[in-house]
Amino acid sequence: MAGSLNKVMLIGNLGADPEIRTFQNGGKVCNLRIATSDRWRDKNTGENREKTEWHTVAIFAEGLVRICEQYLKKGSKVFIEGALQTRKWQDQSGNDRYSTEVVIQGYGGTLTMLDGRSGGENASGSSYNIGGASSSSSSSSFDQANQSMPSPSDLDDDIPF
Repeated sequence: MAGSLNKVMLIGNLGADPEIRTFQNGGKVCNLRIATSDRWRDKNTGENREKTEWHTVAIFAEGLVRICEQYLKKGSKVFIEGALQTRKWQDQSGNDRYSTEVVIQGYGGTLTMLDGRSGGENASGSSYNIGGASSSSSSSSFDQANQSMPSPSDLDDDIPF
Protein backbone atom coordinates (compact mmCIF):
# COMPACT_ATOMS: atom_id res chain seq x y z
CA MET A 1 0.00 0.00 0.00
CA ALA A 2 1.44 3.36 -1.02
CA GLY A 3 0.03 5.33 1.89
CA SER A 4 -2.54 5.30 4.62
CA LEU A 5 -5.32 7.49 5.95
CA ASN A 6 -6.47 8.06 9.50
CA LYS A 7 -9.52 10.30 9.28
CA VAL A 8 -12.75 10.35 11.28
CA MET A 9 -15.81 12.45 10.43
CA LEU A 10 -18.76 12.57 12.81
CA ILE A 11 -22.05 14.45 12.91
CA GLY A 12 -23.81 14.19 16.23
CA ASN A 13 -24.99 15.86 19.40
CA LEU A 14 -23.04 16.59 22.56
CA GLY A 15 -24.10 14.41 25.46
CA ALA A 16 -22.65 16.81 28.03
CA ASP A 17 -21.15 20.28 28.25
CA PRO A 18 -17.55 20.45 26.99
CA GLU A 19 -14.97 19.55 29.63
CA ILE A 20 -11.99 21.91 29.56
CA ARG A 21 -8.78 20.98 31.37
CA THR A 22 -5.60 23.04 31.71
CA PHE A 23 -2.12 21.49 31.66
CA GLN A 24 0.72 22.61 33.91
CA ASN A 25 2.38 24.29 30.91
CA GLY A 26 -0.72 26.44 30.32
CA GLY A 27 -2.06 24.45 27.35
CA LYS A 28 -5.67 23.31 27.29
CA VAL A 29 -7.62 20.29 26.09
CA CYS A 30 -11.35 20.09 25.45
CA ASN A 31 -13.07 16.73 25.84
CA LEU A 32 -16.40 16.14 24.12
CA ARG A 33 -18.82 13.22 24.23
CA ILE A 34 -20.66 12.99 20.92
CA ALA A 35 -23.66 10.73 20.29
CA THR A 36 -24.40 9.42 16.81
CA SER A 37 -27.55 7.40 16.14
CA ASP A 38 -28.72 4.92 13.52
CA ARG A 39 -32.47 4.56 13.02
CA TRP A 40 -34.27 1.82 11.11
CA ARG A 41 -37.54 -0.06 10.97
CA ASP A 42 -37.39 -3.66 12.16
CA LYS A 43 -38.48 -5.92 9.27
CA ASN A 44 -40.02 -8.56 11.55
CA THR A 45 -41.97 -6.38 13.98
CA GLY A 46 -42.34 -3.13 12.03
CA GLU A 47 -41.13 -1.19 15.05
CA ASN A 48 -38.80 1.77 14.77
CA ARG A 49 -35.40 0.95 16.25
CA GLU A 50 -32.48 3.15 17.25
CA LYS A 51 -28.88 2.46 18.23
CA THR A 52 -26.72 5.20 19.71
CA GLU A 53 -22.92 5.14 19.66
CA TRP A 54 -20.89 7.39 21.97
CA HIS A 55 -17.60 8.88 20.80
CA THR A 56 -14.93 10.58 22.88
CA VAL A 57 -13.26 13.57 21.20
CA ALA A 58 -10.13 15.34 22.50
CA ILE A 59 -9.36 18.78 21.04
CA PHE A 60 -5.85 20.14 21.58
CA ALA A 61 -5.96 23.05 19.09
CA GLU A 62 -5.99 26.21 21.22
CA GLY A 63 -8.39 28.16 19.00
CA LEU A 64 -10.90 25.33 18.79
CA VAL A 65 -10.77 24.84 22.56
CA ARG A 66 -11.79 28.50 23.00
CA ILE A 67 -14.67 28.05 20.52
CA CYS A 68 -15.90 24.96 22.39
CA GLU A 69 -15.63 26.75 25.71
CA GLN A 70 -17.63 29.77 24.52
CA TYR A 71 -20.29 28.32 22.21
CA LEU A 72 -20.90 24.61 22.75
CA LYS A 73 -23.20 23.10 25.33
CA LYS A 74 -25.03 19.84 25.97
CA GLY A 75 -27.26 19.04 22.99
CA SER A 76 -25.29 21.12 20.45
CA LYS A 77 -25.13 19.52 17.00
CA VAL A 78 -21.58 19.42 15.61
CA PHE A 79 -19.55 18.06 12.71
CA ILE A 80 -16.01 17.14 13.65
CA GLU A 81 -13.13 15.86 11.59
CA GLY A 82 -10.04 14.40 13.23
CA ALA A 83 -7.95 11.24 13.60
CA LEU A 84 -8.27 8.14 15.75
CA GLN A 85 -5.69 7.70 18.46
CA THR A 86 -5.34 4.97 21.07
CA ARG A 87 -3.55 5.80 24.28
CA LYS A 88 -2.38 3.53 27.05
CA TRP A 89 -2.81 4.45 30.71
CA GLN A 90 -2.87 2.74 34.09
CA ASP A 91 -5.83 2.62 36.43
CA GLN A 92 -5.58 2.98 40.21
CA SER A 93 -4.79 -0.72 40.57
CA GLY A 94 -1.86 -0.45 38.15
CA ASN A 95 -3.63 -2.33 35.36
CA ASP A 96 -2.97 -1.22 31.79
CA ARG A 97 -6.00 0.36 30.12
CA TYR A 98 -6.51 1.57 26.58
CA SER A 99 -8.73 4.37 25.29
CA THR A 100 -9.45 5.10 21.64
CA GLU A 101 -10.67 8.60 20.86
CA VAL A 102 -10.99 11.06 18.03
CA VAL A 103 -8.23 13.67 18.33
CA ILE A 104 -8.20 17.12 16.75
CA GLN A 105 -4.74 18.66 16.73
CA GLY A 106 -2.23 19.89 14.21
CA TYR A 107 -3.34 20.16 10.60
CA GLY A 108 -6.58 18.94 9.13
CA GLY A 109 -8.93 19.13 12.11
CA THR A 110 -12.36 20.69 11.72
CA LEU A 111 -15.16 21.66 14.06
CA THR A 112 -18.44 22.88 12.58
CA MET A 113 -21.27 24.02 14.81
CA LEU A 114 -24.37 22.93 12.93
CA ASP A 115 -26.72 24.78 15.28
CA GLY A 116 -24.83 28.05 14.74
CA ARG A 117 -23.45 30.26 17.48
CA SER A 118 -26.86 31.08 18.90
CA GLY A 119 -27.89 27.43 19.05
CA GLY A 120 -31.07 28.12 17.11
CA GLU A 121 -32.68 25.54 14.85
CA ASN A 122 -32.41 27.58 11.65
CA ALA A 123 -29.07 29.24 12.32
CA SER A 124 -26.33 28.67 9.79
CA GLY A 125 -23.35 26.56 10.82
CA SER A 126 -19.98 28.06 11.69
CA SER A 127 -16.92 26.12 10.58
CA TYR A 128 -13.54 26.33 12.28
CA ASN A 129 -10.51 24.65 10.75
CA ILE A 130 -6.95 24.28 11.88
CA GLY A 131 -4.00 24.13 9.57
CA GLY A 132 -3.97 27.46 7.78
CA ALA A 133 -7.64 27.76 6.86
CA SER A 134 -9.50 30.65 8.41
CA SER A 135 -12.82 30.35 10.15
CA SER A 136 -15.89 30.87 8.04
CA SER A 137 -19.65 30.75 8.24
CA SER A 138 -21.70 28.85 5.73
CA SER A 139 -25.16 27.37 5.43
CA SER A 140 -23.61 24.04 4.49
CA SER A 141 -22.54 21.60 7.17
CA PHE A 142 -19.26 20.94 5.38
CA ASP A 143 -16.47 23.37 4.53
CA GLN A 144 -17.47 24.56 1.05
CA ALA A 145 -14.16 26.29 0.43
CA ASN A 146 -12.28 22.99 0.42
CA GLN A 147 -14.66 21.17 -1.92
CA SER A 148 -14.39 21.76 -5.64
CA MET A 149 -17.78 21.25 -7.25
CA PRO A 150 -18.13 21.35 -11.04
CA SER A 151 -20.17 24.17 -12.45
CA PRO A 152 -23.23 23.25 -14.56
CA SER A 153 -21.36 24.30 -17.72
CA ASP A 154 -18.66 21.69 -16.95
CA LEU A 155 -21.17 18.84 -17.07
CA ASP A 156 -21.74 16.96 -20.32
CA ASP A 157 -25.37 17.11 -21.49
CA ASP A 158 -25.04 14.07 -23.80
CA ILE A 159 -26.60 11.31 -21.76
CA PRO A 160 -26.33 7.90 -23.48
CA PHE A 161 -29.64 6.51 -22.21
